[in-house]
Amino acid sequence: MFPTFATVLLLAAPPFTATDLHSLKRLADPQMSPDGKWVLFQQTTIDLGKGRNTDLFLMPAAGGAARAITSHPKSDSQGRFSKDGTQIAFLSSREGAPQVFVMNATGEGEPKRVTNLSQGVANFRWASADKLVVISDVDPACTGADFDSCTKKKVDEKPTNVRVYDKLFVRHWDTWEDGLRSHALMVDVKTGAAKDLTPGDADVPPYAGPDDFDVSPDGLEIAFGRNDDKQESTSTNSDLFVVSTSGGMARKIAASPGFDGLPRYSPDGSMIAFHAQMRAGYESDRWRLMVYDRKAGASRNLSESFDRNVDEIAWSPDSKTIYFTTGEGPMNPLFAIPAAGGAPRKVADGHLTQLSISKDGTKAVMALDSLSKPADVVTVDLTSGKITRLTEANDEALTRFALIPAESVTYMGSSGKQVQGWITKPANFDPAKKYPLLILIHGGPEGVWGDSWSYRWNPQVFSGAGFVVFAPNPRGSTGFGQAFVDDVNQDWGGKAFEDVMKGTDFASGLPYVDKNRVVAAGASYGGYMVNWICTQTNRFKALVTHDGVYDLTSMAGSTEEQWFTDWEFGGPPWGKNQTQYQKFSPSHFITQCTTPTLIIHNDRDYRLPIDQGIQMFTALQRQGVPSRLVMFPEENHWVLKAENSVLWYEEVLGWLKTWSK
Repeated sequence: MFPTFATVLLLAAPPFTATDLHSLKRLADPQMSPDGKWVLFQQTTIDLGKGRNTDLFLMPAAGGAARAITSHPKSDSQGRFSKDGTQIAFLSSREGAPQVFVMNATGEGEPKRVTNLSQGVANFRWASADKLVVISDVDPACTGADFDSCTKKKVDEKPTNVRVYDKLFVRHWDTWEDGLRSHALMVDVKTGAAKDLTPGDADVPPYAGPDDFDVSPDGLEIAFGRNDDKQESTSTNSDLFVVSTSGGMARKIAASPGFDGLPRYSPDGSMIAFHAQMRAGYESDRWRLMVYDRKAGASRNLSESFDRNVDEIAWSPDSKTIYFTTGEGPMNPLFAIPAAGGAPRKVADGHLTQLSISKDGTKAVMALDSLSKPADVVTVDLTSGKITRLTEANDEALTRFALIPAESVTYMGSSGKQVQGWITKPANFDPAKKYPLLILIHGGPEGVWGDSWSYRWNPQVFSGAGFVVFAPNPRGSTGFGQAFVDDVNQDWGGKAFEDVMKGTDFASGLPYVDKNRVVAAGASYGGYMVNWICTQTNRFKALVTHDGVYDLTSMAGSTEEQWFTDWEFGGPPWGKNQTQYQKFSPSHFITQCTTPTLIIHNDRDYRLPIDQGIQMFTALQRQGVPSRLVMFPEENHWVLKAENSVLWYEEVLGWLKTWSK
């Protein structure tokens, strides 16, 4: 009997490459129309060598064909239905800096530009049929009706040949500070007139929470997060405030020791749900679900006994239930909890994000992805938990690659704790063969390898190159309880390192793995761990460190978010804390590093500045260790430009293949 065509196709599946990765459609930000009949989402496509574009699509919530309602060569994103469902507002850069445009909800006719702010718009909410609350940059010295023209004048007159600072931040993420502050503005849709609702020398919302604001159902008030601490670079203490949309003094309504954010008004306007952290200075503290009673002026903690983070938040239409997403192990399920208090209930499992609830309260529209499939738009039945796919954007493109879904495994880590990880096998996997093993180490350190699709570190591209990929979730990983997260604090090269090594033992012992061809790669904290591994063991054939930490002391002095190193190492790197920084700094043990190492670092990475990569490369070169330095001048902590990403994968895979032969 001859093999079927499907069998031949499966046996001949081509390798999944970085070029294939960037040919896929990227769906995001699904929104349910107020009447529950339509779903709005954005789709990004990339044409290598020509750039990327994002357009808005509309489709029936019951299922059916999606159609593009924007098609401009400049990106259109963040589509939002008006409260009555007759209009769609969205951000577009079609006329320069991003501005808000409004169009008919049917997608017919030409969109109309409704904002004209000199610094553009970063985010927005509908307040009423003819009012928007938008987030835009303002010079804090500019007040009154002419604040925007004043801001433009100051920006235009600012000297470009010198930067002067009197306080931190000096720079943040990938941008040098320019003295501007993000503020919440009320904009009249008909006239474009704007009023600054949050004047002053503070960002609204704060750096850490771009979505940390909301508008009351009646459009008369906004809630927002703001950090008023004098030294922002050492503080994670954002508090919640409310202010009238007609203007006036803001009033503080929540002031936990840590970060208070993500305010969401209940549909009846009586409450504001938000999430909060209880430990000051710790960006990875557990997020609790809080509810503020607007009449009583008091907040209640609904999730203290729930040992997981409360991430996205949405209300049921009757204001009796709060839905939220959370990391549960490597998954991201949807939960519900009574607003009056009670036990959380899991509604649906999977890696679900971008939550929007229908007005009748029967379903949610969300994005669902996995390690073997990019995001599709789905609906979730809020009673049964049934998930229904609305889009199949990449099914046809992915079929020919026969990607094998990742396998979740557990093993015994440091101190007898169970550790979860993922195994991803090559598409044409043959259990009788022996494959090289690639250990992927995630960043954070308070992060996780979830069951989610990635365009930066995609296991399917690595397995497509012939590797068995093992991605462990060692100490510090989120989703396994706060104690597991905290176990990496002030112990960067301790239990987490042992978890990774024991995971390497586990994966190396698999019958289809060649234990003599084991390599490792990681970024950010994962890059630190690769550098640390190089100084602690010579068991790996090759290493790749991307934007990793080489010297903890110099990193602490040049990174922008000082609260991070203060928490992770017990304070700044002087005085009594010197020992802690030296204990786990790869620079102090670099003479023990003999493994061939590829170092990648990006010029605009201000989180882990470029000197970390250069120092590592210099040390290895001077000691005669095979090493290579690759730098991307345009990129920040991540490699985002698709063309650069293809080059990045070529460099990484080329290095790993060369040394693991």
